[in-house]
Amino acid sequence: MKIGLMGYGKAGKAVAQVLANDPRYQLDWVMRRRSGEQAHVEGQPQIPLVGLEGLDLGSWLNQHPVDAIVDFSQADSVYLYGQELRRRGIMLVSAISAYEPQHLDYLREMGQDTRVMSSPNITLGINFLLLAAKLLRGIAPFADVEVVEQHFRDKPEVSGTARKIAETLELGGERVTSLRVGGIVGHHEVIFGFPHQTVRLIHDSIRREAFGTGAAFALQELAQRDKGFYSFDDLLLEKIRTQLLATA
Repeated sequence: MKIGLMGYGKAGKAVAQVLANDPRYQLDWVMRRRSGEQAHVEGQPQIPLVGLEGLDLGSWLNQHPVDAIVDFSQADSVYLYGQELRRRGIMLVSAISAYEPQHLDYLREMGQDTRVMSSPNITLGINFLLLAAKLLRGIAPFADVEVVEQHFRDKPEVSGTARKIAETLELGGERVTSLRVGGIVGHHEVIFGFPHQTVRLIHDSIRREAFGTGAAFALQELAQRDKGFYSFDDLLLEKIRTQLLATA
């Protein structure tokens, strides 16, 4: 499968390394918002790095066609490439955590013409944590629930993953506690307080390459779906369902 990557920040660089070394995929190019002096992906001189602003994306895709795009850039980038993906039926795996409702509406519209998966956190572990938290919340709706998120010192906004967890568990924003400490990549914890016991569901991102393995999983699963808009939950639940049937 031929892949194009949007975004070349800290996460994007880690994802590029994972995809470039995964035999299932061929990373053909990396695109960031603005062009710079660097002409190639770090450590991968055969993969070009180009700027999206001012680029005739339609012509670029004609010359450098791909089967899917993985987006680790910015929320508004989807408006720059969305129509071209719809026109060509190119799959999209998006890991943007700062989407507003209008961005998600746009992605759902894209799902009418191609396959789209969007998740504010694309790691396998955090999405498994989310499923487990939903299950426990359904079993014990009387429990007190709090969400704690910790990230690197310079991360300005509340974690999109923490917001997603709170939303899924029907918690208000006041039930999310944020800490900014040193160089923490990402820590999320859901605490269930029972009368005589406490359950903690914890996920730690140790290296940003975890985003790359999550993107690789999403690409593989999305390729087997029909056109439409999917969450990571949708892909993971189908995988779990298949595994359960195989072992039944």
